[in-house]
Amino acid sequence: MKKKPHKYEANRLKKYIDRFPEARVLVIGDIIMDEYVWGDVSRISPEAPVPVVEIKQETKMLGGAANVIHNMAQLGAKPVLCGVIGEDGAGEIILSSIQQMDLRIDGIVKEQERPTSVKTRVVARNQQVVRFDRESCRDIRTESIQKILHFIGKNLRNLDAIVVSDYGKGVISAPLMKELRELVGSVQDGSVILAVDPKTGNFEYYHGVDVITPNHHEAGAFCRLNILDEETLNLAGKKILSDLSCRSVLITQGRDGMTLFENSGEIIHIPTVAKKVFDVTGAGDTVIGTFSLGLASGLDLKSAAVLSNYAAGIVVGEVGTSTVGAEDLKKTISD
Repeated sequence: MKKKPHKYEANRLKKYIDRFPEARVLVIGDIIMDEYVWGDVSRISPEAPVPVVEIKQETKMLGGAANVIHNMAQLGAKPVLCGVIGEDGAGEIILSSIQQMDLRIDGIVKEQERPTSVKTRVVARNQQVVRFDRESCRDIRTESIQKILHFIGKNLRNLDAIVVSDYGKGVISAPLMKELRELVGSVQDGSVILAVDPKTGNFEYYHGVDVITPNHHEAGAFCRLNILDEETLNLAGKKILSDLSCRSVLITQGRDGMTLFENSGEIIHIPTVAKKVFDVTGAGDTVIGTFSLGLASGLDLKSAAVLSNYAAGIVVGEVGTSTVGAEDLKKTISD
């Protein structure tokens, strides 16, 4: 395999960003609420060697697959979300937030006695102090899987891409992915792109997809090696391509940018454009969201990867789950 840099035209990328409102994308995966408790620390507790956080503010944001559609919506698209929430207050807040973005909620299934996943992060002086999760990671019910697949089947002919956002909370499973691949394969012209943001331990579910976007930790775990340099990175990329028989692998590498492996044999490294890295929370959602929108709008794999790299470079400069708007993305590309 030959590794080489990728050249692109800024004006061409910006023209494709203007096409995002026309992209027809469905996102399926684990719906999460990201809750942030913001505060300040000035002393250590006399009860235990832990900081005492004086709470200043609390915010609730869309997380998981819901953050993927939030990213897409900020870029001008109208994605559809499929997943499962509980019959609780957190679930209602998520539905309300999605409706406020003028997006559909009819692909979301409610399950009784299953809590909506909530991740609460306590942040003091721009540093995360602790995180606690309230959730169930058991597989969703068979009837929920069938409702989701039925919904996707009804809308399949009107889609350019399907994004799988797997956070390991029970929505994505082997039976669901098998039927989803069969649905996508039933489209005669093969025009529906299947992209996956994977979860460690679930890689065997993703055979035959068009795009998979693991970070270097996830890629290394699947390949049972530590990615420490270009050699081990290339070994991991080639192994994922071979073992999963997929069209492309985009391995994100934090401060080192990202590398695209195509089944044609090309390897493209894309250096990071981030000026500062404060928080990588949700960066994977930004990558898969922007990458998939680029592909759904007609961009080639390399240019879509470059576009997602620019978007990720913006969000990691913010503390907490964040998104990037279309105009900000175009400005960053111009700069």
